[in-house]
Amino acid sequence: MTRLIALAVALVFGASSVGCQTLTGETAGENIEDARITLAIKTALAKEQAVTLTRISVKTVQGVVYLTGVVDTPELKRRATEIAKQFEGVRRVENDLEVKQSQ
Repeated sequence: MTRLIALAVALVFGASSVGCQTLTGETAGENIEDARITLAIKTALAKEQAVTLTRISVKTVQGVVYLTGVVDTPELKRRATEIAKQFEGVRRVENDLEVKQSQ
């Protein structure tokens, strides 16, 4: 009876982890790691002196960081990439930030 319960529990956990991976393409561990990376980058961007760096959206998928939004200068775009690259677990940074046109 105990073996049957243990087997049932193992099957439930196995099915739920496969289900999570199927829906998102990531395991639960990868989702947690990506969330940690995203939070760390957002926190670092918020600490920067340049106010526009807080208007950047950050998304991490399987260690690839995607930066989107608008910044005032090419230097701020470059700086956002530098900040994102400094964290453990970041495999690559895709910087899709737009530089605001002067008017």
